[in-house]
Amino acid sequence: MSAGFMVSNIFSTILRALCPLLFMFLVFKLVEFAVKIWWIPLTLTKFMEKQGIRGPPYKFLHGNNKEVGLMVMESSAKPMDFSHDIFPRVQPHFYSWIKIHGSVLLCWLGPKPQLIVTDPELIREILNNKRGDFQKPKKNSIVKRLLGDGLVSANGEKWVRHRKLANKAFNGESLRGVLSKMVISVEEMISRWRDYEGRDTEISGEFRVLTLDVISRTAFGSSYLQGKNMFDLLAKLGKIVASNVQKIDFPGSGLFQSKDEAEAKILDQQITKSIMKMIEAREKKVRNGDANGYGDDYFGMLLQSQVNSNISLQDIVDECKTFYLAGHETTSALLTWTVVLLAMHPEWQERARKEVIQVLGSNTPSIDGLAQLKIMNMLINESLRLYPPVLFLTKASIRKVRVGKFTIPSGMELVVPPLAAYHDPSQWGDDVNLFKPERFAQGVTTAASTQVSFIPFGYGPRICVGLNFATLEAKVALSMILRCYTFTLSPSYQHAPALRITMGPQHGAPIIIHSQ
Repeated sequence: MSAGFMVSNIFSTILRALCPLLFMFLVFKLVEFAVKIWWIPLTLTKFMEKQGIRGPPYKFLHGNNKEVGLMVMESSAKPMDFSHDIFPRVQPHFYSWIKIHGSVLLCWLGPKPQLIVTDPELIREILNNKRGDFQKPKKNSIVKRLLGDGLVSANGEKWVRHRKLANKAFNGESLRGVLSKMVISVEEMISRWRDYEGRDTEISGEFRVLTLDVISRTAFGSSYLQGKNMFDLLAKLGKIVASNVQKIDFPGSGLFQSKDEAEAKILDQQITKSIMKMIEAREKKVRNGDANGYGDDYFGMLLQSQVNSNISLQDIVDECKTFYLAGHETTSALLTWTVVLLAMHPEWQERARKEVIQVLGSNTPSIDGLAQLKIMNMLINESLRLYPPVLFLTKASIRKVRVGKFTIPSGMELVVPPLAAYHDPSQWGDDVNLFKPERFAQGVTTAASTQVSFIPFGYGPRICVGLNFATLEAKVALSMILRCYTFTLSPSYQHAPALRITMGPQHGAPIIIHSQ
């Protein structure tokens, strides 16, 4: 008997033995797939309907994705007039569904159920839950490339460890230390603007560079130009993520990569490589005997924690990506919309300018001085209300839980769309879509009917740790701009708010600036 025949015989025997196992595996995967795309939607819809919760009907496999895509495409096809009634444009699906189904409704992101909650008391109960009934939901494979498992996404003990570290980086004393670096970044931008006087200046791009520079200086000891390569990589990855937010990971889908997934993987590897070079540079300083080699910024705190075995190297990479993204996207959007609003409402621009000159004069902005800018506070809050950068607050139930009069099954994703509350006349009055900063004259707590009617930085235990940092940065930038320039909207400006990673101007935000 030849050796080749024996090998062939053994191979055939192995195949015959594996075939039943392979068949069972395929059957199991098919059953798992059928349960996910048919059985769960069917049974869950009936369960929620018995409690009075309804919503748009589930469509096989794609859920409500196609309907949402068509509605958003139609609403964003052309610019709107200079109105602040933006909810029907930016989130037309939520706007329509809430009118039909009420303040609690069930919809479907593919076969994944989502409970949309706009009832203030339920929002308070969900976001302020301290029993651990809710966690941050799992991200799809592409979104996870951008956020990793950093502070925004982490849960449990890992989140507690990272939150303590972030709290230390953003306490009052730390903010006093970063103020001078914020001022330097704004001074460089304002100096650059001298070349733009009387011409269209696209400020959303300007504020993106500014906020990235601030993050670089305050948290990573560099500058925008030094980190430009990594910022460009993050921007490319962000665009891919924005177009794949609704992507669903089906059982077995990890075996095949789409073009976007392949590109996201390459970008993620390049970003990680850039961060590793930053780590190596700091470690080299330590090896060379530099007493402050790790640095006293946020990046240095991360590295020191890794030395003390509190976090892993991958944790550092994830936190850097999270911090770069969260640290500049929201503040950039806030600054853009605030300047657009001040350009639309020149009387408020002049009031804010007079306050800045009266309080700060020609002095460098200080913590104490900025705290006295009452009109500035009102403007920032009204900007955050009308044009909130973050349009989704998400949680996922990890067990069966009672919320208000409803029973929420385990694994349910809960979505709070802040824009719905911020443009709700029952919570803000009939002038809800008007620009009226004076509604915040007595502070945030008395501006609306409930405390959770205005939560631009979240609410409860997971309120944004960078709240004070972002507010301080916005005040520094706006006060220094107002002191140097007046500005109007360019005739080429098209009012078209749109959702990407955060809410920004679909066609940019060109303004015309003039020296004071």
